[in-house]
Amino acid sequence: MLTLLSMFYYICLRRRSRSGTRGEALTSRRAVESGQRATLPISVEVEQYAKEVLDFSSHYGSENSMSYTMWNLAGMPNVYPSSGDFTQTAVFRAYGTWWEQCASAPLPFRRTPKAFHSQDYIELAFEEPVYPTAVEVLETYHPGAIVQIMACSLNPFSQNPPTDVRWEVLWAEEPTKVLTPQARQFSPSIKQLSFPTNLIRVEVNSSLLKYYTELDAVVLRGQKERPILSLYKMPRIDICDLSDSDEELSDPGHINLGNGYFDKLPYELIQLIVSHLTLPDLCRLTQTCKLLHQHCCDPLQYIQLSLQPYWARLSDTSLGHLQGRCTLLQRLNLSWTGNRGALTLTGFSSFMKACGGSLVCLELSCCHFLSEPCLEVISQTCPGLQELNLSSCDRLHPQAFTHISKLTQLRRLVLYRTKIEQTAMLSILTFCIELRHLNLGSCVMIDDYDVVASMLAVRCRSLRSLDLWRCRNLTERGLAELAAGCRLLEELDLGWCSTLQSSSGCFQHLARNLPCLRKLFLTANRTVCDSDIEELAANCPALQHLDILGTRMVSSSSLRKLLQACPKLLLLDVSFCSQVDARIVQELCGLFPNVAIKKSFTQ
Repeated sequence: MLTLLSMFYYICLRRRSRSGTRGEALTSRRAVESGQRATLPISVEVEQYAKEVLDFSSHYGSENSMSYTMWNLAGMPNVYPSSGDFTQTAVFRAYGTWWEQCASAPLPFRRTPKAFHSQDYIELAFEEPVYPTAVEVLETYHPGAIVQIMACSLNPFSQNPPTDVRWEVLWAEEPTKVLTPQARQFSPSIKQLSFPTNLIRVEVNSSLLKYYTELDAVVLRGQKERPILSLYKMPRIDICDLSDSDEELSDPGHINLGNGYFDKLPYELIQLIVSHLTLPDLCRLTQTCKLLHQHCCDPLQYIQLSLQPYWARLSDTSLGHLQGRCTLLQRLNLSWTGNRGALTLTGFSSFMKACGGSLVCLELSCCHFLSEPCLEVISQTCPGLQELNLSSCDRLHPQAFTHISKLTQLRRLVLYRTKIEQTAMLSILTFCIELRHLNLGSCVMIDDYDVVASMLAVRCRSLRSLDLWRCRNLTERGLAELAAGCRLLEELDLGWCSTLQSSSGCFQHLARNLPCLRKLFLTANRTVCDSDIEELAANCPALQHLDILGTRMVSSSSLRKLLQACPKLLLLDVSFCSQVDARIVQELCGLFPNVAIKKSFTQ
């Protein structure tokens, strides 16, 4: 029995390309055959906090401060083990599912793998590369959002980065609902790596959370020396690793050259069957027979293509292989892809020139390979483009955004956390008059938002949603012009727009002029008062989401009027509203059980 186990273990080690050198495999085999247990070398475990935040998809905070930003994850904990809402933590931009219910939300892509749950991410660099033994995340408020932890073979501080950058999943799980919002130290059991790492990526899904999750620090534990695999810690064997040996022989007598009953099925029915496969499965199926190769390469299977779930493996070569199949492509999601040299201008341009002619939707969130020539290619090859997402493409030069003005059919444009400047924005609004949804959240390079609001009112009268999150210079004059010109607005985010003052009557004027409002965020505006809430109750019966976090001048009586007048209300955030205590919130929750009334705390 021991001999059989020894042979099997030796074969497994030999066929795993990432398990080590041939010499290490033979050493392990001899240890097994001699009945000895392979021992781990004596190595000191290193514990280190993140040295630097390299990249992230979104954050609640401002680009010009530290409050609620991802940069708070660098260094030792600021809050833990305390629980509650603290500005010194890292907070992502959204939580729950309310944002998916908004008119501005994009349609989901078909063929997204069920195992892909990630909505946001952050990448952290540590001082020393180690073989990880543990990753600990200190969650201080509403934990449970983390769905995947990954490690990279690249040393971000190295002067000579490798050409082959590998990402390995250390741990992954479905979103879980944690019943308590209290702080916790999250340390899942992780996979053993074959390479040292000091680059860790944490991916989150906040859809099951009742409020914003807050992270305080990340700890990486590991050994500098590579541990030797123990006999009783056999590596996980992937079925793919056991199927590519060129020593195995196949018997030609058992090959079935026919297609069975598939030949008798209508072409459309086979197309429907293969349309349920994920992209990797579709590519594998092409190798089975000519009939299925024909179906799996049919351009009708690639009208929608989401490559975001495969960001870690996507390259110019990958796009090249898909290029011939995507001639009818209409919706493309490349979000998170191409970073650290995985995609180049040449590869991207070649694909867009071949496949971009019919595109109506292009998602490019967090694509740091993008440059001005890339946007120029998009403007030249995608004349019918209606949706463009450049969220968190914060390394694009301001001049690059001028090319967007050539996309005159645009209806949805997301520029969150980009460096777009006022001149380019005004040019876009001059030519892209069909805009329905515009996101300018955290665009700190725009000098005068009043001018932008005035242009929107004149040129984009069909606008349905506008995100001006954390724009610092919008005044009551610009808001009045916007409300007068864009009467069809359903969503308006004015969160953290500190220059707006309720005493000017701007919020009451807004409520009277926008009867279709379904979402209004007045987050952290201390001046919002009862009169503003009562105007909303009187004029905006379709209201579904209202955020008045931080106001000190709203009482429970005006909130009751609002809840009674707006039967479709789903979300009401009254966190840090000094006149609305926990007792009042509990009472309102009892009277209006269909409304999620949020009240965060600090302890």
